[in-house]
Amino acid sequence: MTIDRLWGRAVKQRGGMRWAVAAACCASGALAAEPVPNPARVPDRQVAMNRVMAVAESAGLAGEIVLADGDGPILNRARGAADRERGRAHRVGDRWLWASVTKQVLAVLVMQQVEAGTLALDGTIRRYLPDWPGAAGDRITVRQLLQHQSGLPNPNETTANADEVPAFYLETGARIGDRARAYGICAGTGKPAGAGFSYNNCDYLVLAAILERASGKSFAALVAERIARPLGLRTLRMARDGVPWGGAAAIGYTAGGRRYPAINVATYGAAGGLTGSARDLADFDRALVAGTLLSAESRAVLWRGDPKLGYQALGVWSFPAPLAGCTGPVTLIERRGDVAGTQVRNVIAPALGRLVAVFTNDDSVDFGEIWQGKGLSHALLSAAFCPPSG
Repeated sequence: MTIDRLWGRAVKQRGGMRWAVAAACCASGALAAEPVPNPARVPDRQVAMNRVMAVAESAGLAGEIVLADGDGPILNRARGAADRERGRAHRVGDRWLWASVTKQVLAVLVMQQVEAGTLALDGTIRRYLPDWPGAAGDRITVRQLLQHQSGLPNPNETTANADEVPAFYLETGARIGDRARAYGICAGTGKPAGAGFSYNNCDYLVLAAILERASGKSFAALVAERIARPLGLRTLRMARDGVPWGGAAAIGYTAGGRRYPAINVATYGAAGGLTGSARDLADFDRALVAGTLLSAESRAVLWRGDPKLGYQALGVWSFPAPLAGCTGPVTLIERRGDVAGTQVRNVIAPALGRLVAVFTNDDSVDFGEIWQGKGLSHALLSAAFCPPSG
């Protein structure tokens, strides 16, 4: 098995710019449905945050980092420039693009409908959208959509402009809604369903249409009703149509310090269009771990990584990671995102009762791969979750 397949990572490369990123993970051995025992005493929260920021400073990482435990204060710090041309610095609490962390939120809403008995993971598109025009509606299941095995057409492959931006991400108006996309481009001819992992934003746009039919409410309305208001997340909302950077505070940059080409972030919809603060993301993670949003049984299904799919679970990846300073592998729940020059790493260590979320507005940052035991992500997470080694 190749590394690419093992990790289940599909990235559309256009001139060195990533249009979509699937979080991926790999380690030897099988992963249990429940987190492995705590492999080390978690370091003091403030000490851990200081170590994380030292790693970020050494790497020249610009953005915001938030660290939190199941209870107690949420720690977050910002460094570097949000707007390099104007010299405007990142500030704690600013609005960020949540990018494909949006998929993690959608997966939770889907599991809530599963709990309610109005959706089944192995139910087909046609079961919930009988008028869906796609030819494979009787074969593609909710689970396959959640795990990017649908074979649906890929928005990243639409015709690109001079800046190499696919046309899909430039459109505005009513045609960019989740349901309009699901019944439009996402219902076209793609690949055979179940042929293997292929990262695709259409999967989650169709899921949003299914969720809307099952619940009677749009994805945005469900986010507000079931997540933002109950948890007191005051900044969480969808990117606004046609607004630069989706209304986020940070300007995205790519290789060479160039501004990321203009796109309409709202076109990502339920696949990547949420915006909000880093702190609100930490509160979402804490509620998920605490059982506020899902039962323990549903959360176990949500977080059951499949080794044959690169440890892909539902909307996230769940895998045992070798971290420096911990005496054994640490089970991590990871969701990555990459939209308009903003990268996100949202990582929960359930057995340690701790989470870390990292936002940067530099698309050229190489976080590396945790399973290799080196790289920026490995250093940041080792600092956050493990006592100092040596």
